[in-house]
Amino acid sequence: MSDLVKVRLWADSLIKLHLDPSVWSFGFDNAKRRAGLCNFTTHRITVSRYLAARYDDDDVHQILLHEVAHALAGQRAGHGPAWQRVAADLGYVGSRLHHGETADELAPWVGACPSGHTLYRHRKPRHVTSCGVCSRSFDPKFTITWQHREITPSMRQRAAAATP
Repeated sequence: MSDLVKVRLWADSLIKLHLDPSVWSFGFDNAKRRAGLCNFTTHRITVSRYLAARYDDDDVHQILLHEVAHALAGQRAGHGPAWQRVAADLGYVGSRLHHGETADELAPWVGACPSGHTLYRHRKPRHVTSCGVCSRSFDPKFTITWQHREITPSMRQRAAAATP
């Protein structure tokens, strides 16, 4: 579990070291599934406050390196060879996507399949879906039943403060 004050210090240090701090800035965002973001429009690197609170320091440092690599490689680089070279030079050792836990306790939609698997969605499901664990293609016998739950401000505060 990373201390958000430390995360801000690391981010500011990386921006000073590799980018122009008069152009680029850092902040936290409210993403529940995405760990970090490099916004080329606002020249801002952000990290999810919810996920930073549950990841260890090394994981958060890797997220910051990932996003700084995007800023250095440029908007068109995506996760291609140019970005990969820059990321490796910075010391980034992760993949292009994070595979860590997400803030499922903040997902307002909870689904259950007939076999007992639980799924979480942050947006209202629009289509009838079946469980991907039970069947690789749509199968009506594994149709997911969705229920909406209310996410309160205190739940958000707890999720941003510590791991559940």
